Amino acid sequence: MTFSFDKIVFSPRDVDLARSPLAGKIGAETYILGAFNPGMTRLANGNLLLMVRVAEALRNPIHDGHIHALRWDDGGYVRDPWPLDLVDTSDPRKFMMRSAGWKVMALTSLSWLLPVELSADGRAVVAVHYDRAIVPRAPYQCYGVEDARISRVGERWLMTTCSVSPERHSTTLYSSDDALDWQLEGIVLDHQNKDMLIFEGLIGDTYWAQTRPLGDLYFAYPPGSPWRAGPSINLANSPDALHWKPCDKPGIRPHAATLATARMGGGAPPISTEQGWLSLWHGVEPSGVIGIYRTYWSLLDRDDPSIVLRTSDVPLIEPDAMLTDPIKDLMYIDNVVFTTGIVDAGDHYVVASGEADLACRITHIPKAVFV
Repeated sequence: MTFSFDKIVFSPRDVDLARSPLAGKIGAETYILGAFNPGMTRLANGNLLLMVRVAEALRNPIHDGHIHALRWDDGGYVRDPWPLDLVDTSDPRKFMMRSAGWKVMALTSLSWLLPVELSADGRAVVAVHYDRAIVPRAPYQCYGVEDARISRVGERWLMTTCSVSPERHSTTLYSSDDALDWQLEGIVLDHQNKDMLIFEGLIGDTYWAQTRPLGDLYFAYPPGSPWRAGPSINLANSPDALHWKPCDKPGIRPHAATLATARMGGGAPPISTEQGWLSLWHGVEPSGVIGIYRTYWSLLDRDDPSIVLRTSDVPLIEPDAMLTDPIKDLMYIDNVVFTTGIVDAGDHYVVASGEADLACRITHIPKAVFV
């Protein structure tokens, strides 16, 4: 599909390492592994705000027979050494512990969130707000704060993030009156429930959200079922956006007829349209270590979002190597586009995605695509 605007607007080269919250605090050289997966919203001044995930990594993590991981510790940052013979480093984003009896991993980077202000159409960077960066503040965030999703509900902005630690892999909530100054509200979903997207509006007087619990065990659908067992997009609701009850009905599930969406998860927070709730989500086709990530869409019933009115099996956004060609020397994975934000712009939507776990991509998508 061809779009009127589809470009990389922010990349690791646009991050000023001297203004990083880690600068001068770990006694070792770092670099920006990725500046990607941006939450997005429209500010009161009309401009767009990206909340960019900045993954900052050690330049030389391996020395003296050990690989080192970064960790926040009581207001500072430390380097943890792990013997090389105890870990598997096949995935550049993480390393797995061998012989633990179950999956245990550490990250090759520590993530923090950088507010980047764009022009109203999303085509240009206006300002980078280093003074408002969001960094780990609690033990449950000691390995970083990842993948913001921002929803405006009434006059308040709500931002979900993934907080990573040995304690738990949880979803945390921030709130704001202006989308610039954020208050950490704490954990709202517990272990390995990722990609929580709060609907941009209430249904009745209730908050709704898409969630995506993960696990290593899934029960099979019966033979001939239209559905494929595996990660799916579930639903939850809440009276206050803090206390969430899972919905009894399933949400969006992988279809047995295609491998392209064998694994799926939430993308951009669902937004209200005349036809219902528009949900952009990611589907992962098994391939290699990481898989191929593409963006798809579904239309959900306005009053009962467990009812899927329509789903497109044709990818809306696909990975595009041409976009990252100018920064191809920085790439460490490919075949990934991960959509994380959407705003209304009249006759089209402005959509924000992470491209190749490396940079921020802005795409203008005509509303006619979803009719």
